[in-house]
Amino acid sequence: MELALQISQIIVSILLVLAILSQNRSQGLSASFGGTGQFYIEKRGAEKVIYYITLTLSILFVGLSIAGLFI
Repeated sequence: MELALQISQIIVSILLVLAILSQNRSQGLSASFGGTGQFYIEKRGAEKVIYYITLTLSILFVGLSIAGLFI
């Protein structure tokens, strides 16, 4: 059981890193320092899907990490 939890945590962490790296790089702190003139940019299409995948993977990663404390 513990080995399966560790393997699934490794797989989720790799997928999370890939999801974060595949996001659009023109947003974030660069917009605060003059990167773009817009204050809010709505996510559309594939960018929105990647955002929700990243959010889901991060929640799953935290859940697996907490579950690892109790096993």
